[in-house]
Amino acid sequence: MDWFARQLLDWFDRHGRKDLPWQHDINPYRVWVAEIMLQQTQVATVIPYYERFMARFPDLAGLATAGIDDVLHHWTGLGYYARARNLHKAAQMVLADHGGRFPDSVETLCALPGIGRSTAGAIAAIAYRTRAPILDGNVKRVLARFHAVAGHPGDAQVARALWVHAEAHTPADRVADYTQAIMDLGATLCTRGRPECGRCPMATRCAAHAQEATGRYPAPRPSRVLPARAVRMYLLIDATGHCLLEQRPASGIWGGLWTPPERQPDSTAVGICAEFGVSPGAVAEVREAQSFRHSFTHFHLEVQPVYVRLTDPFTAIGERSGVCWYSPAAPRAIGLSAPAAKLLGNLHRTTKDAHQP
Repeated sequence: MDWFARQLLDWFDRHGRKDLPWQHDINPYRVWVAEIMLQQTQVATVIPYYERFMARFPDLAGLATAGIDDVLHHWTGLGYYARARNLHKAAQMVLADHGGRFPDSVETLCALPGIGRSTAGAIAAIAYRTRAPILDGNVKRVLARFHAVAGHPGDAQVARALWVHAEAHTPADRVADYTQAIMDLGATLCTRGRPECGRCPMATRCAAHAQEATGRYPAPRPSRVLPARAVRMYLLIDATGHCLLEQRPASGIWGGLWTPPERQPDSTAVGICAEFGVSPGAVAEVREAQSFRHSFTHFHLEVQPVYVRLTDPFTAIGERSGVCWYSPAAPRAIGLSAPAAKLLGNLHRTTKDAHQP
């Protein structure tokens, strides 16, 4: 065990986090779900989602046999929904191809949807005590600073250099504690904005600290101007307060989630009503609301809500495949896109306030 690992484990024994929900009753399934949720998401945000998810899907078989709508419903608000779809698909593969036993090798784990080398290493190390390096965002930052690795970790050459360091420092003993420790160090002390070098166990040998240049490592992602797209979201609200939702295709943005019908900026309420078989006489009011922005990694989406209030109940209008009538007052267990959850929440609050004495 090298100096880096010894220092890190000594710090972890005294200061590391040991009471996170996924650190109890450790098994491969619980570790896997936590590691997927923690991808690009902070611990504080993940904890309540993880606890609800585990209460609903306590084991792999429960997740594999659940409907995708139920899975997405319990993921709503956590973002990056491909993670949930891959989680569901991987659970089904483990049940079908591995007899329900979660794989224990990095190579086999990497063959499952949504699991890359770092996530596979974390599962192998924490759940199976197998020596396997990891390189998530926090670990990249720790290693880039400690070794003064220049460049953005998204560049292949920089990533290869960081993997070499990750491999060199990962010990054979106490690998589960080491894995948690290096993630904790990046999350709590070696943070992106204001690293607490005065409390860091690595400071005496950290190259970036010696250079007084922690802000240069790792280099930020090259800046770019994100393009913007504009859409209209139509909230067709029937006489009973139900709102028409449309299910997105299984792949792509918001894959499998439910959202108010999204159409191009030049679309009209007349056109959307005709599309869904709503007669002009059934339209009581059309109101365009203030646009808002929803940002993705690669573009901004400018959303203009259009409220179309109808005179008939949905039973008179009917349903068809890929659409449903949703009551904000009595929500169904389905996955909602973030704008859908926002708009439906506002709709419920507005309706509730209107009925207050």
